[in-house]
Amino acid sequence: MQSLGKKNHSSVSEFILLGFPSETQVRMALFAFFLLLYLITLLGNGLIVMLIYLDSHLHMPMYFFLSVLSLVDMSYVTTTVPQILVNMVCPRRTISWGACAAQMFIFLVLGIAECVLYAIMAYDRYVAICFPLHYTLLMSHSICIKMVIVCWSIGITGGLIYTVFTMHLPYCGPYKINHFFCEVPAVLKLACADTSFNDRLDFILGFILLLVPLSLILASYVRIFTSIFKIRSAQGRLKSFSTCASHVTVVIMFYGPAIIMYMRPSSWYDPERDKKLALFYNVVSAFLNPIIYNVKKAFFKWMGWSRAPE
Repeated sequence: MQSLGKKNHSSVSEFILLGFPSETQVRMALFAFFLLLYLITLLGNGLIVMLIYLDSHLHMPMYFFLSVLSLVDMSYVTTTVPQILVNMVCPRRTISWGACAAQMFIFLVLGIAECVLYAIMAYDRYVAICFPLHYTLLMSHSICIKMVIVCWSIGITGGLIYTVFTMHLPYCGPYKINHFFCEVPAVLKLACADTSFNDRLDFILGFILLLVPLSLILASYVRIFTSIFKIRSAQGRLKSFSTCASHVTVVIMFYGPAIIMYMRPSSWYDPERDKKLALFYNVVSAFLNPIIYNVKKAFFKWMGWSRAPE
């Protein structure tokens, strides 16, 4: 951070987001695809939140955390997809310095909060399966609220550190970000200063905010699966596995691309690959969560049908 002087962001007022291919037909097809994906994501996650709120049988910690996850996912895609849609119909594809910083900060807060939330959800399953008799005590409503507050606090702190240390670098041009939104690795490539400090900082933050929660998730599931294999009833084992399978799936989908993006050396930077990875852990993951976390029984009950089809 040698160049944190007076010539920082004052030398640039806006960036250009290169985004996706500029051919008209390709752009229009991608516009329709992302718009549909965005609307389905909002509908699916919004439906989960509504069903959990309306069905008293779902007023338990597991579904409380799932509703928070759905709210995070709806907000997460809203930080990026509308920008993608605007840039596909607007030939300038510019974003102001302030809007870029705000988008980066909000995206990071939500992404970090989601990382921590996955660890909390794994802990919830660990307590439910390994300490069922103490579940209501260890996962009381007040404790769940405190966990979510801690989750958001970590997200805001991490997002602030990332954003401040990235946006306070001097940017002397060209101002073309080879990405569809202001993500830290893509923006850092435009800095006209030594970014080695940022690379080290990003690795340390990645270790704390990605690998530590992931380690807690893995440790929880080692204990969970050990307990499951001790269950004598095959039906009991199957039921326990089914409650964990969805969570394991979304953890793999989210953490894999995120670790590659934020913990690899800067020399491995590949803008085209990064766009695909960002789409996967930002858009695709949020789109698939309502499908993976199946709440069809509550939906059919809400619709007035007594039984959901298998």
